Amino acid sequence: MAAITILGSGAFGLALALMCRNAGHEVTVWSKFESELTEIRTTGESSKLPGVRIPADIPLTTDISCVAEQDIVIVGIPSSFVRSVVKEAAPFLTPKTVLVNTAKGLEADTFKRMSEVIHEECPHNPIVVITGPSHAEELSRGIPTTVVAACDDVTYAEYIQDVFTTGTLRIYVNADVIGCELGGAMKNIIALACGISDGMGFGDNTKAALMTRGIHEITTLGLAVGAEFDTFTGLTGIGDLIVTCTSMHSRNRRAGILIGQGTPAEEAVKQIGTVEGYFCCKVAHGLAKKMNVNMPITEELYHLLFEGGDIRKSMRNLMGRPTRHECEHSITAEQLALLDSMEQKK
Repeated sequence: MAAITILGSGAFGLALALMCRNAGHEVTVWSKFESELTEIRTTGESSKLPGVRIPADIPLTTDISCVAEQDIVIVGIPSSFVRSVVKEAAPFLTPKTVLVNTAKGLEADTFKRMSEVIHEECPHNPIVVITGPSHAEELSRGIPTTVVAACDDVTYAEYIQDVFTTGTLRIYVNADVIGCELGGAMKNIIALACGISDGMGFGDNTKAALMTRGIHEITTLGLAVGAEFDTFTGLTGIGDLIVTCTSMHSRNRRAGILIGQGTPAEEAVKQIGTVEGYFCCKVAHGLAKKMNVNMPITEELYHLLFEGGDIRKSMRNLMGRPTRHECEHSITAEQLALLDSMEQKK
């Protein structure tokens, strides 16, 4: 039995809490917001995960010191809050604690992946990333799900694999942390674009094109920053892209549908809640420029979301790009030189 604290009482954090509790582990859920915990204590459910009972024997707390002496601490909060929360938790952590990140995004301004952010605040703890096609609404109900545990030191990824694997959750191990995190973050951008397409009334042909060219964009950027090609053909690439672009569980897709129907982007995000693709699009756009990577879908989405662009003009721009061969994803010498420079600065 492992002692596990989950930072975050959102849908995915609660789904993991249920999974860990049902597997016989000792689980505590932390939230910064007492109102979220009061709702669970009062109703036995969370409005973020409706219809799923949260057992009363799962301790709920707003005291961040609950991370002390834990075997595993899961960071299950939106990417924009990861640094502030782990910084608050860091003084209470012991080096033995394995930190598990489930947030999918990139930090604004720094372009850092979430595991890099966590490492800066908690440099003495091993960090494992869990990512892949895993809607909380399904995971919490015991619907068969497969994800990836990624770590530079696969020993820790294998430990998480052993602790978390159940009859309904299968975990694969991957040492390509860059690729796993980038795939998990970038697929939200493409899901937002697919939602816009759905909202405009376009069909399956359009969505298939956006998804296929989208994974090409993700892979091209991934290779430019040091990821491995094969990662993007697996669960954290194509797998996560499929589930996020096609399901109504996806907040990114739902926000995109509203935008495609004419709702202003900021209002759509406000209505849906956490829409990681909205924030990630701005960061990914900047990273693509820095790495000199051509990402036309991301470019057009950035124009729509942050520069007041016209949706139908963006579609015409994508369809009217110069003709070319399909498989062109080589890394330029300039990109390799920039990557080497970034590595030397770490």
